[in-house]
Amino acid sequence: MEISVGMYAGCGVLAVSTAIAFTLLKKSRLQKKQSDIKLEMFKKAFDFSEDAVLVLSNDNHILYANRALQKLLHLTEKDLENRLDSMPMVKVKQQWVSLETLLSGDKKSSNGKMQPLLQTSIRIEEDSFDIPVNLYIDHSSFLEADTKWCNIILIHDLRALKEKHELAHHHRLTKLPNQFQAKEDLNKLFSKIHLHNKKLAIALIDLDNFSQIYSILGYEQGEKIVIQFARYLERIAKASSFQAYHMYSNSFMVCMPVVESADEVVYFCRKIEKELKSFYHINEMRFHLTASIGIGIYPDCGSTRMLLDSTYRALFDAHKLGFGHICVYEKSEAERKYDDLTLFNAVHEAMEKKEFEVYYQPIVRSKDREVVAAEALVRWKHKEYGFVPPDVFIPILEKSGSIVELGRFMLTEVLKQQKRWELFKFKPIQISINMSLHEIESEGFVENVSKQLIEHQIDPSLIKFEITEGAAMQNETLADEQLQELLGLGVSLSLDDFGTGYTSFAYLKKFPAEILKIDKSMVDFILTKEEDQRIVKAMIELGHSLGMKIVVEGIENIEMVEMLASLGCDYMQGYYFGKPQPAFEFQELIRR
Repeated sequence: MEISVGMYAGCGVLAVSTAIAFTLLKKSRLQKKQSDIKLEMFKKAFDFSEDAVLVLSNDNHILYANRALQKLLHLTEKDLENRLDSMPMVKVKQQWVSLETLLSGDKKSSNGKMQPLLQTSIRIEEDSFDIPVNLYIDHSSFLEADTKWCNIILIHDLRALKEKHELAHHHRLTKLPNQFQAKEDLNKLFSKIHLHNKKLAIALIDLDNFSQIYSILGYEQGEKIVIQFARYLERIAKASSFQAYHMYSNSFMVCMPVVESADEVVYFCRKIEKELKSFYHINEMRFHLTASIGIGIYPDCGSTRMLLDSTYRALFDAHKLGFGHICVYEKSEAERKYDDLTLFNAVHEAMEKKEFEVYYQPIVRSKDREVVAAEALVRWKHKEYGFVPPDVFIPILEKSGSIVELGRFMLTEVLKQQKRWELFKFKPIQISINMSLHEIESEGFVENVSKQLIEHQIDPSLIKFEITEGAAMQNETLADEQLQELLGLGVSLSLDDFGTGYTSFAYLKKFPAEILKIDKSMVDFILTKEEDQRIVKAMIELGHSLGMKIVVEGIENIEMVEMLASLGCDYMQGYYFGKPQPAFEFQELIRR
């Protein structure tokens, strides 16, 4: 009886267990079906991605490869069922390493972090070229015991991005590097110029009378001349380890990073002039061409930031002489007459004797030409030399470290003047103060600004600090910290001299400025060069797309005013509206 009961009891347990098992199996199948649906959804989503995604087992069998990966590695449907034997090679620190070697590392030592290899290249066996990529590698375990692993590889193909960069940095007609690439390259050269005692030279070359050439020969022949000259210039520049650039329609530049003397540069340019006289033929008829050439040489011209300006001045002088002339920039008598050592020793005394004075240059609103702001500029009246140009004494102040002291003086004087205007009921306007990298890096800079604002009881929104794009990017991390602290005080920021240095779009997006100031050099020829007009318009649209207002410097006539207003410029500054002037003269512009 007991046995019989036990048997029935055992059968009961078995039946219940079987029912539970069937129930769990049914539930498991349902869960599996739902998981399979989700997996298919993820696969479809990854198939839409332009990034290549690959999942490998720990013995390199393909668990998943999206369409982009199949195309990149030339995989067939049959390949997807097998082990991936043909692994791409990856460039790691100038060496080529198999992807399999990278995957074989200790997976537990990565601490769950993805391993990125940025701005690298891969090489695929079937292809005869390298592919620029960002490569990301991660690992994941199948089981809780971490006994089964899979490798997850994501490859971001950079070819399209590099092609876009190449298009933007090369002239569409001649394929030579353009003015944007020239500025990038010059910035890199400037950063290394202290490594040798040689000279750095630039030659700007304008093919003369080109509008008439187009009218005589026609547009097609004109372009052929430009292309042929570009090929010639590229060839002779490369032979001398120089770099040729196509800046604008008929304007070229040659950068000579290491030269002994100005004579070497002039000799090179005379060869170009000689070749131009006979290098182009139409139906066996020689066509006589000439070029105006301006040469600037560092350190003869002064600071590196003056090199391009100096070269353009030399080109302007060459144009004034007529067709086919070469001019080398030389410092004017006014620039040469100052003794650097005398000025170097005089700057501290100048502070004490109040030889420095703040001048104000008006900034007007484009739509109604009303003065709504001003830039504070320093002037130095030396007891012996009289007024010393800022481009002479500012570099001296930077070398001596006195630029920080001058910056504090400027802020104090501007705040005092703002308070006077407030008391006498003048129209409140925002004053811009230039800020150097030395000030940003100096101890207590932000604290001093805060202290001065409180002491003078001035609305912080009436003060704007201007920093050049070059200074902002020299010490990007520190600059970002200091600028954010300044914004916390309630003052505003402006990015100055835009267009003269190299600012990446990524940095520009995060730069906390509300004003973008386009440098005077970008508009000097805007009335005569359509390419300059297109560039400035693009810069204005770029600033607006980032939520910034635009100030254009260097406005000298009504034609420039009308053109820049039509291009969407918000504010203007230049001699047409007023030169920098003492406070007592400037305040007549803001009297209510």
